[in-house]
Amino acid sequence: MSESYVVVDLETTGLSPEKNRILEIGAVRLEKGKKTDFFQTMVRCPAEIPAFVSELTGITKEICESGMEEREALEQFLRFAGEDPLIGHNLLFDFKFLKWGFARHGMGFERAGIDTLKIARACLSELPSKKLECLCSNYQIPQEKHHRALEDASATADLFLRMKEQFFEANPNYFEPVPMNCKIKKQSAATEYQKRYLIDLIKYHKIHIDASIGELSRSEASRMIDRIILQYGRKKGE
Repeated sequence: MSESYVVVDLETTGLSPEKNRILEIGAVRLEKGKKTDFFQTMVRCPAEIPAFVSELTGITKEICESGMEEREALEQFLRFAGEDPLIGHNLLFDFKFLKWGFARHGMGFERAGIDTLKIARACLSELPSKKLECLCSNYQIPQEKHHRALEDASATADLFLRMKEQFFEANPNYFEPVPMNCKIKKQSAATEYQKRYLIDLIKYHKIHIDASIGELSRSEASRMIDRIILQYGRKKGE
């Protein structure tokens, strides 16, 4: 069994790893049952942040702008995580967002992982809810902030250790990392034509776009062009 893990949690703009984006990455290194290192960064987001996400997390566009571009944030996370297995609560959700994010920048991402949600469903079936905050309440694990990446990753690390202490002897296989399976469509960066056309549209209509055009995928650039044309119209003469 591995002695070192990286517990990860993300905040995102929505539920679709293809259409939505990462807002925040939080991670905690576990070594021999102890938290030994921490990682957190905000991620600059090329899309609007839905109001319900800001209300839930407290994350605004201004907060995200203080962070890193997506590629840099993912590379920094990768350096922190190394090759260690991941742990997460509903881990596949976070893994899919990470994999889609890496794919947007032409990078692969494969890991084995342990899902604390699956362990809870198997070992704590009597509890009415398997949400992270409810499980933390059950184990009296303090949470200063809900729905923020580093705080949730830290709470998940504590939850994993508590459940391992309680259930490992009877169910050691629940605590073994397994390969994370997620197939995604190949991502292509926005073409130079799309980037130039977007810039021309923005200048022509004298509008402000909260997006890093260089970070857009081909499909994202296409959707943004369509939205601008639908709202403001084409350039004169087109």
